[in-house]
Amino acid sequence: MSKIISAVDVLPLRDHAKRIYQLAVDFVENECIPAEEIYGAQMAAAPDRWNFVPPIVKELQKKARALGLWNLFLTEEYGPEISKAHLSIMEYSVICEIFGRASLAPIATNCAAPDTGNMEVLAMFGTPAQKEKWLKPLMNAEIRSAFVMTDPDVASSDATNIATSMTKSADGKHYIINGRKHWISNFSHPDCRLLILVGKTGGEGGRHGQHTVVLIEKPKTGIPGLTVVRHLSVFGYDHAPGGHDELLFQDVKVPVENVVLGEGKGFAVLQGRLGGGRIHHCMRSLGQGERAIELMLLEATNPKKRPFGKLKGEHGKIQWDIAQCRIKLEMCKHLVYAAAMAMDKKGYKAAAREIAMAKVAVPQIICEVIDSAIQVHGGLGISQSTELAHMYGGMRTLRFADGPDEAHAAQLARTELKNAAAIRAKHDGYKKKEVEMRKQLRISH
Repeated sequence: MSKIISAVDVLPLRDHAKRIYQLAVDFVENECIPAEEIYGAQMAAAPDRWNFVPPIVKELQKKARALGLWNLFLTEEYGPEISKAHLSIMEYSVICEIFGRASLAPIATNCAAPDTGNMEVLAMFGTPAQKEKWLKPLMNAEIRSAFVMTDPDVASSDATNIATSMTKSADGKHYIINGRKHWISNFSHPDCRLLILVGKTGGEGGRHGQHTVVLIEKPKTGIPGLTVVRHLSVFGYDHAPGGHDELLFQDVKVPVENVVLGEGKGFAVLQGRLGGGRIHHCMRSLGQGERAIELMLLEATNPKKRPFGKLKGEHGKIQWDIAQCRIKLEMCKHLVYAAAMAMDKKGYKAAAREIAMAKVAVPQIICEVIDSAIQVHGGLGISQSTELAHMYGGMRTLRFADGPDEAHAAQLARTELKNAAAIRAKHDGYKKKEVEMRKQLRISH
């Protein structure tokens, strides 16, 4: 692994966080990365890819839990009953970056989306009964979960458009859900037992008081009234066994006690969930960028590959690309670290500006890094011969996950525009000072 910049050396990490970081490095390098080919072989041999979890996953989870590398995303603001590792967001960011180096590391450590965000919802907003029924088994990796938000027939990047309806039953004991959802990751996983759904209940709360979050139990036998329309692919990948599904809800009944926080409180729940999730994606992306550069360097120095009589890495264009990739990755690291520190200091809401900058920039720039690594590999780079093609597909997807680039950029721009009046007053002050200085120095225009 590159030692150009060591986060542990330059960032304010406490001793116990440094110890966990080193455990994470050893676990990812010596367990997770070597297990990737085994995972692929076990999946390939499965008789039904949608009803099979490769045994290597449970083996890695057992090792991770024994090392204390478990639920690390539940940082110290959740309190000692939930946050066992007692990490700050900043400390988790550098550890999550290591997890991003290996596709199996997040699930091996129970730090994989969408379960992470769902556990955060339950930890922040769940009732004692909801936590007992859902949070505890999720934290123990006994079950998996899905987050059911995006409607396909509206512009869901503006979440106020979500139209899947939730109406009270005549006796007031249930919500009746009708609508379509898509990009529901993890729904098809054989261990998925919980859906967290965002629906429209209406009411008098204005644009941001119309929606409600509800918990839906998913038995092995299925949910009456719920149909899987299709498995969606991502650049041709189906990501079995979890997948990404389009779902049709037709009169699905959910008990009213399964509402999270309260009717019409959906946006409060969403802001609590998405703040951490957005930055977790960025943290893991740094690890993928680092691994892409490593693969790029290996190919650039491969003694068997000598276009025009020279190693690939001896060509000026490739040297330029390597340098640019390193510069871009280090820029991304500092954006993410700054966002994490802002979240620790100010909280998710007050750190929205820093989170938005990282969420827009990091997936886009890491896409460019992976693309450069693909280019160095030639045709092999877009095949199954390396992990680069799959990495690129996943990274490109992050420019939509938890809100598209445009939504976050617009939010950031609005924040910047609020400063215009103060900036104008400051510049007017410059002019006044200039006039005063001219008078004092008797300088004419």
